[in-house]
Amino acid sequence: MTVEIKATDTLVVGAGQAGIAMSEHLGKLGVPHIVLERDRIAERWRTGRWDSLVANGPAWHDRFPNLEFADFDPDGFPGKEQIADYFVAYAKKFDAPIRTGVEVKKVVRNVGRPGFTVETSDGTIEAQRVVVATGPFQRPVIPPIAPGPDRITQIHSADYRNPQQLPEGGVLVVGAGSSGVQIADELQRSGRRVYLSVGAHDRPPRGYRGRDFCWWLGVLGEWDAEVMKPGREHVTIAVSGARGGHTVDFRRLAYQGITLVGLTKSFNDTTVTFEADLADNIRRGDENYLSLLDAADAYARRNGLDLPEEPEARIIGSDPECMTHPLSELDLVKAGVTSIIWATGYAVDFNWLKVDTFDEKGKPKHQRGVAKEPGIYFLGLPWLSRRGSAFIWGVWHDAKHIADHIVTQRKYLTHYDTPQRHVEDKRVESVESAPDESRVGKVSELGVN
Repeated sequence: MTVEIKATDTLVVGAGQAGIAMSEHLGKLGVPHIVLERDRIAERWRTGRWDSLVANGPAWHDRFPNLEFADFDPDGFPGKEQIADYFVAYAKKFDAPIRTGVEVKKVVRNVGRPGFTVETSDGTIEAQRVVVATGPFQRPVIPPIAPGPDRITQIHSADYRNPQQLPEGGVLVVGAGSSGVQIADELQRSGRRVYLSVGAHDRPPRGYRGRDFCWWLGVLGEWDAEVMKPGREHVTIAVSGARGGHTVDFRRLAYQGITLVGLTKSFNDTTVTFEADLADNIRRGDENYLSLLDAADAYARRNGLDLPEEPEARIIGSDPECMTHPLSELDLVKAGVTSIIWATGYAVDFNWLKVDTFDEKGKPKHQRGVAKEPGIYFLGLPWLSRRGSAFIWGVWHDAKHIADHIVTQRKYLTHYDTPQRHVEDKRVESVESAPDESRVGKVSELGVN
């Protein structure tokens, strides 16, 4: 049984972790809604990541509160397919009213009447509210300094899958956050000559004194920090769950065979120039690493925790030659580099959202996800309400806040109205075969089961 929704109270755009969390809370509160997803549930986890990707947090942490990973070590790091399957199972657990294969093309505010008109690839929908749950990884960003020669293969980390995908030869990886570090490590272990361009970064320990760094950031209140520290807007986190999880150590990567270079500055044909900041970037990462150890030790003393001492965690290795005598430039052709991977992050893309809620740079204006434009909500963006907002567990709590806000608004709007003013999902039913994931929840008269 499929249902073509013509009108609904709340339309959720996107069925990744944000959209599924939003649907759970709306359903529990009795808010009629529908979730539209242009691909499959959690599609970005399946096809927007490289083959060997695993979660950067352990399974006990990187999940929603009401479902654990099935048959998986809580301290392990699930792979991307397991994560996607987890969200499919979660959506089915709560009978989420998700329609896959439907792309939202335009959202405009209605004139002279409440709500929004939403144009989709499957027709027009009227919605009183729209929750934008498309996440932060919408448009891969390659900086304008990228060179033009056809002889160099260039891809964004979003398009990287495995070493066999690239032509023979060396690789320059630009960006040393979690993606760049893990991809560079994989390429070097496959036998490639790898250059890794390292910018400013945080470098937390994978674990310390028998506790994962996710636990330490939790008890230290870092995940719940509501204000970003000045100058930290573009600082990435170098952390990895690969090969069972380990602390990222740039010096160790260098001794392993990766050549570290500074921030990528410019290109002149096939010659790339680097900033003279490699040693400073790595040492600032060390300071971040040691500061977390200090905070963890202080917390353990303050709370009388009997945790094993780990003095060896404070040992910083000697600087490799690529740090003491860093490259200022590199002729890619002479060095045998045939590929560049840009692990340079993403930008949001809200061109389809034709409402008045963006600043001059196209960033959403909102307060904890409640947009300047009444009836529009954002979910899953970095620092939506706190540091953990863009992470799996963080988005679930932000979704609860937004759902509560929607319920409050619905109560006000219906207080003086007759029951007929309650927006019900109008539907046209037809019997047809469809894959299980194409119709997760059955839509009742109010859009939820």
